[in-house]
Amino acid sequence: MGTATIKGVHTDAEATTSKISLKEKISYGLGDFGNGFMFDLGQLYLLKFFTDVAGIPAYAAGGIFAVSKIFAAFCDPIVGSSIDYRKNIGPRGKFRPYLIMGSIALAILTILTFISPNLSTGGKLFYAYASYMIWGIGYSFVNIPYGSLGAAITQDTVERASLSSFRQAGSLGALFITSVVVMPLIVHFSNPSVGYPVVMALMSAIGVIAFVFCYRGTKERVVNQAPPKEKLSPKLIVKTFISNKPLLVLVLMTVFTISAYNIKSAMLVYFAQYNLGNVELMAYMNFIIIGSSFIGVLFLPKLVKKFGKRNTALIGLAVSVIADTINFMMPSNVYVFTILASIAFIGISIPNGVTWAFVSDIIDYGEWSSGERKDGITYSLFNFSRKLAQSLAGTLSGVGLGLIGYVPNVAQSAGTLLGIKGLLCLYPAVALAIAMIVIGLMYKLTDRKHEEIVAELQLRRQSQEGMM
Repeated sequence: MGTATIKGVHTDAEATTSKISLKEKISYGLGDFGNGFMFDLGQLYLLKFFTDVAGIPAYAAGGIFAVSKIFAAFCDPIVGSSIDYRKNIGPRGKFRPYLIMGSIALAILTILTFISPNLSTGGKLFYAYASYMIWGIGYSFVNIPYGSLGAAITQDTVERASLSSFRQAGSLGALFITSVVVMPLIVHFSNPSVGYPVVMALMSAIGVIAFVFCYRGTKERVVNQAPPKEKLSPKLIVKTFISNKPLLVLVLMTVFTISAYNIKSAMLVYFAQYNLGNVELMAYMNFIIIGSSFIGVLFLPKLVKKFGKRNTALIGLAVSVIADTINFMMPSNVYVFTILASIAFIGISIPNGVTWAFVSDIIDYGEWSSGERKDGITYSLFNFSRKLAQSLAGTLSGVGLGLIGYVPNVAQSAGTLLGIKGLLCLYPAVALAIAMIVIGLMYKLTDRKHEEIVAELQLRRQSQEGMM
């Protein structure tokens, strides 16, 4: 039997029985590689651009992240719903068409966020808010279809873990390159107001090319070809959220894991410049730190196969918590810091990779429990938590810098240096410890349970086909 259908869900038999080719896995991973060449730029460099180039006060810069991310978070379910309610799905699939045009628009918006017009402080603030909020909407129209695509490629648990490892490898690859090359390229420009947008344009172009390969190399095998029967409304979005208990748990965990991950990215450039005395050290440290994290990605499928997704996430979180705690207590030595930060990054790369497999499982769970497959809405609700976490990280970075007395481009006091290190190491350790408690005690969708759900979904589809 080649295909089965239930309530408009088209499923190829190979979605649960066939192995995904290496070429398709690489192609899928290139999607997050492309994502990172636009998303990571904001997480790594936008706060510093606001404070040190645009001349926006740290408190106000933190406010830009807080408001813009929360705005984007509330836009996500609307974007996800618009995807789920698409009609007349063509041969290119439900999600893949968004990857090309969406990534081109996102590239243009990324460049615009790194432009500082010659305006008053109030005018610069207005421009920063407007450009970053619009960027957030553009990012949703790329990231939500891309994230939903993973659940449409396969329902096999082991293959999903493998896909997740390739996605995480793509994400880390982008973070690795942008962390290492962007700042050295920018400092070659005598005027950073020119250097930032030119370098960001180059990075964004690479991102678009990566999405083209993702589009061409992947195949959708599980597609809801008919929109949900219930009329789209805020009530439907809330109902989808609260009725999916594993989704609620994952959202809570993600608020802590992603805020920890992002604040590390945002604060490292400050730590390199002020605590270690050389901003260009960031490139060398990231070469080792992010490069080391590929170890976690490499072993991710094997760890999942041996321990299951939940326990694998717990192992990674524990490693990161211990390494970050020790790093905060140690003197600020570039070698010791880099070694411990590398261990912490290996740890956090594991739950961040497993998360994508969690989301795909949760989409199946939602179909099993409600009778309708809502890929876009479900993924957008998960993405909602990521935006909240990003908002939290941006706010803590900006407000935290203000609280510890940070003043741009001058020698910092001992208290400020300790504060920078605390934001970089101590907050992530506490946040990831809370994430361990959340996922360890509350997440009940085990791999065995998911396999039972997929088997039951297949039986439902076959039964429905037999009645047609």
